[in-house]
Amino acid sequence: MPEANSRSGFTRRRLIGGGAAAAGAAGLGLGAVALTRAEPAPQHRPAPTATEPFYGRHQAGITTAPQDHVAFVGFDLRPGTTREDIAGILQIWTGDAARLTAGTPALADTEPHLTQRPARLTVTFGFGPAVFTVAGLEHRKPEWLRPLPPFRIDKLEPQWNDGDLLIQVCADEVTTVAHAVRVLCRSVTTLTTVRWVQRGFRNAAPGQTPRNLMGQVDGTENLTAATDFDHLVWDDGATHPWLTGGTSLVLRRIAMNLETWDEIDPDGRELSVGRKIDTGAPLTGTKEFDPPDFEATDQHGIPIIPQSSHIARAHHTHDGERFLRRGYNYDDAPAPGQVSNSGLLFAAFQRDVDTQYLPVQQRLADFDALNVWTTPVGSSVFVIPPGVESPGAYIGQSLFEG
Repeated sequence: MPEANSRSGFTRRRLIGGGAAAAGAAGLGLGAVALTRAEPAPQHRPAPTATEPFYGRHQAGITTAPQDHVAFVGFDLRPGTTREDIAGILQIWTGDAARLTAGTPALADTEPHLTQRPARLTVTFGFGPAVFTVAGLEHRKPEWLRPLPPFRIDKLEPQWNDGDLLIQVCADEVTTVAHAVRVLCRSVTTLTTVRWVQRGFRNAAPGQTPRNLMGQVDGTENLTAATDFDHLVWDDGATHPWLTGGTSLVLRRIAMNLETWDEIDPDGRELSVGRKIDTGAPLTGTKEFDPPDFEATDQHGIPIIPQSSHIARAHHTHDGERFLRRGYNYDDAPAPGQVSNSGLLFAAFQRDVDTQYLPVQQRLADFDALNVWTTPVGSSVFVIPPGVESPGAYIGQSLFEG
């Protein structure tokens, strides 16, 4: 991508402004893993030089086989930012992301040697509601793009909520994620501020479902490549033509009280989740992917899988409540006097937040046995624009120029 855009007069030099002085923008980094079976997990660990395609109808990092580390970064637009400024940010980001994911340095990359191990790097971009307001494009904003309604279980902390722009950076190596995040953040410091950085990780043998920090297999029941992605994940452009091939992202930061969870015996843990600890099988089955039987009862007529268990409350009541889930563990420094600060970064991708995600979230908020040990502390909603299909185009171009 060229240094300047002839249509807007937007230049990298103008965007970066202070140059190297901006490099320290927000302790930027690393970590995380998607707990999803949307695509088969690789049977052998990929080479550190492996790459994922950047160009395509859909953005990478959604149905991509999950990498080991992720960083979600939320940005706020600075006062006075214009529609042309936002388009310029996206043009710069597109060019840099295309280079980095291919294993080549970004323009003005001060650490080019760190790009030699792309480790299946993907960069996914999202827009919050303010992008449409600042750009004067409210008429093109999806109806579901707004903060989630309050739930009684929420104890949201301001430092983890909302955001005007989002980047999700995933790779199999921490250094790769850290470098990509720093490059992308450094290039937009005159027009944005970093609102939050949320880092996560996963660890699992190839082909196996990862476990969360409660020790539970996490991500068993999910969309797969054989299910209806076109209907459930990708927007068809019927209401907003510019969004064709895009989707939505709900990001929830869920704190785990591991100290009190440690006090629960294995039977109590299994009844709370509805799955066996060792195999991940539902309490009515023997293998992880056995379908749960929520009608089965024991000799006393008591449901084998409690109605209050997590899998019973999270299970869709009809096909329209399904969505693509990618979960990421986090383990941050605890506050003084505490032992841990751990939990789950829960990312849900769906065509329509209101009809697919909200009914499930409401059931969980109303009555989920795990609510005793889990607390949502962060919540954000973003529209994920379609991918860039060829060099020379940029992320969000159909919104800004369509």
